[in-house]
Amino acid sequence: MEAREIGFAQTMADRDFQAFLSFISPEAVFFSSDGPLRGREAIAAGWAPYFEGDVAPFSWGPDTVEVLDSGTLALTSGPVLSADGQEVGRFNSIWRKDPDGVWRVVFDRGS
Repeated sequence: MEAREIGFAQTMADRDFQAFLSFISPEAVFFSSDGPLRGREAIAAGWAPYFEGDVAPFSWGPDTVEVLDSGTLALTSGPVLSADGQEVGRFNSIWRKDPDGVWRVVFDRGS
């Protein structure tokens, strides 16, 4: 699960928006200052600006990873860093292992 979260974060560093979207469940909810973004399409519209330009506006990485004993649901959390490496917040993501065996984010909230 840790490797999956790191791969998700790497999509921002690589500026690969399509790869970013592949980590997100079609029914995911991402919380934003304007209210929840429901579904991959709404999340894509809300997050597309973060992928503009050559330099990522922020990065993130897990320092907490917990998986249910059933192996079907997980939590990842960790610092969010500004482009210059300053900690500006934390992220909390809930991941679900989908029927195809792939972990995808179902809830995401930063603070």
